[in-house]
Amino acid sequence: MRGRLTLVAGLVMTLLCLAVLATALIGLRGLASQYNVDRIVRVTLKTIHMLKNDQIPDVLPAQGIAGLQVIRPDGSVESSSVLLQGKPRMAFFQPPDTTVRQDMVHCDSDLWPDQCMVIVAIRVYSPDGDYLIYAADPVVPWYVDPRVDLLLFLGAGVIVTVTTFGTYVLVGKALRPVDAISEELATITGSELDHRVPVPKNHDEIRRLAETANATLDRLEEAVEQQRRFASDASHDLRSPLTAMRAEVESALLDVETADWEQTGEAILGSIDRLQALVDDLLQIARLDSGAPGRMDPVDLGQLAATELDRRRRRVRVIRELQPGVIIMGDRLRLARVLTNLLDNAERHANSVVIVKVYEEALCGVLEVIDDGAGVPRDKWEHVFQRFTRLDAARSRDAGGTGLGLAIARQICEGHGGTLAIEDSVKGARFVLRIPVSR
Repeated sequence: MRGRLTLVAGLVMTLLCLAVLATALIGLRGLASQYNVDRIVRVTLKTIHMLKNDQIPDVLPAQGIAGLQVIRPDGSVESSSVLLQGKPRMAFFQPPDTTVRQDMVHCDSDLWPDQCMVIVAIRVYSPDGDYLIYAADPVVPWYVDPRVDLLLFLGAGVIVTVTTFGTYVLVGKALRPVDAISEELATITGSELDHRVPVPKNHDEIRRLAETANATLDRLEEAVEQQRRFASDASHDLRSPLTAMRAEVESALLDVETADWEQTGEAILGSIDRLQALVDDLLQIARLDSGAPGRMDPVDLGQLAATELDRRRRRVRVIRELQPGVIIMGDRLRLARVLTNLLDNAERHANSVVIVKVYEEALCGVLEVIDDGAGVPRDKWEHVFQRFTRLDAARSRDAGGTGLGLAIARQICEGHGGTLAIEDSVKGARFVLRIPVSR
């Protein structure tokens, strides 16, 4: 990366220097051209002075320019510089009536073939008629002067070299923490997620990058650890019904003739039911973790609760307080699963009655499931929503739960933009679901 950045910096500086060189050459050429014209004009002014004093010699001094001519009012050449002796007038244009001077550039003239010349023409008033003085010198080339060009290019080369070297040093110093971060990230594997990248001292973008990488590694380690615990708990809970079925079969096989195969089959079916429930919950957890979206249809929460209560076999008495017209947007099947899980949990822990309430409160549809059991200790209110969590009371009263029902219910509620929590109750446990109503 350091080499690429240095190369890019070198290319950028080279382009900038070339642009500056081009601008400088354009400016120098403009200055040189103006200086050249001014020099030609000074020569013509000296010639005018000689003309006014009637001191025009036959051969005019060139005074450092290519050519100089004095034209009489009749158009003939009165005098010229040494290189133009015996030659015709260099130009025929005249200044306009509104001015005494005009400048023009002539290329490939008879006097200077294959060359462009700057010609300055000045009209000089005389009683016998106006004289014209022509002075010419080559046009300044685009490169102005090779010596100037050499100095400019040498200066640009020095600037590019110094800048490239400085960029290499500075980029190397700046990217040294990035190299350290890359080396540390390369050593991290699935079994060694406790590594963290070094955080630079300077408060800059690289420090923020390192902090973000460490935060990501924290979340990754937590997620992997959660998956490991999940796999361990799932294996343990799957092993229990399998062990029970194996024990029933082995016990029956010890005495095939006297074994009660009907009782053995019923016991095995019970274990299979528990195994199927656990597998169903695991599949539901997998679908929820994958983020697969559910349907979003208008659902009457009170009607949904009534329908689910009607189709259940009652283990305890259920009191309904269902307000109609509480409409929420959601997946009917998933919301039914929430109610089923809450009712299963309530019936396992209720002594004699379960209360189901549906009403609207603060723009939310509210579903309450209350049992008259022993309740949940306050310090366990959040713990019961963790996966494979079953309190000691639940284990002693009913071994059929998977420990996933409440976790699934909360995850479905959060997927609908709602909440599921345990709240205060006079007796027993009071689970409260809140989901925004649909308008």
